[in-house]
Amino acid sequence: MTLRGKIAVVAGATRGAGRGIARALGEAGATVYCTGRSSRAGQVDPKRPETIEETADLVTAAGGEGIAVCADHTDESAVERLFDRIRADHGRLDILINDIWGGDPLTEWGKTFWEVNVQQGLKLMERAIHTHIITSRHGVPLMLDSGNGLIVEITDGAFYGYRGQLFYDLCKMSTIRLAYAMSVELAERPLTAVALTPGFLRSEAVLDHFGVTEQNWRDAINKDPHFAHSETPLLVGRVVAALAADPDVRRLTGKALTCWDLARHYGVTDTDGRQPHWDEHMDAAVEEIIKLASPSEDDVFLLTIRKHQIDFDEGRAAQRDRIQAFLKRHVDPTRRST
Repeated sequence: MTLRGKIAVVAGATRGAGRGIARALGEAGATVYCTGRSSRAGQVDPKRPETIEETADLVTAAGGEGIAVCADHTDESAVERLFDRIRADHGRLDILINDIWGGDPLTEWGKTFWEVNVQQGLKLMERAIHTHIITSRHGVPLMLDSGNGLIVEITDGAFYGYRGQLFYDLCKMSTIRLAYAMSVELAERPLTAVALTPGFLRSEAVLDHFGVTEQNWRDAINKDPHFAHSETPLLVGRVVAALAADPDVRRLTGKALTCWDLARHYGVTDTDGRQPHWDEHMDAAVEEIIKLASPSEDDVFLLTIRKHQIDFDEGRAAQRDRIQAFLKRHVDPTRRST
């Protein structure tokens, strides 16, 4: 119960990483305000059954206190009311998690920036970036009153290369930049702001996509071998709890961090005792594909994506050169986008 007595907000706690983080903070004894739009009082996403009340119940069952608050974080007045309530109830805030997303149905994979629906992309940015700014704007003043505190921006990937779709890339890079920008302005304050990425997350939607449950998730490895290196949302949650309990967490402020590296650093494990390391897996997969004489389309696609991801990582310059040479041999020049 390393976080007993701590007050946390997980914005975007309905499902996925947000739900896992809320549960893990509950494991550590925190009081967790679980916010989101999908409530038992009225579902926002008719295709998904999860609600913030279910998440709050999981927090309480884990040992903390879960409090569900239905809030649309694009509505600044609703966010103000959320933090006014916390100020009235507790007078402070110790942990703020920005995990609001809602972008899956809006992301147009496979379309170039000159083909996308601009209004759809702007809506994605409103959900995935503006909400984080609004939430931090009204949550951080409450944290300044309480002394030490942790702000975590949940992103996808700790790299600075391209993520394969313009608006998706802008959103995930912006959360990294938000953490850095906040760390600069908080430099003289006892608050830590970081960005954090999970690995291959076995969220509720991903499990549904593969037609499996958490109980039989390994059955999907036949469909996607990379799924063997996936993780539950609880792992990133336990990493967040470890960060929040670390008395020396300030050394990390402003950085983009990975769940896999921190899990090893803190000795955190998933529900099955594993510590999947996504970067190590990807590096090994790349090297195996490069050895192939006749790669599949999926192999070529993975290497193309990986090359873009590591474009600005000079530590992987040699790997990038090997990928580039491989793609020149195996991709039709008229179709190459590298």
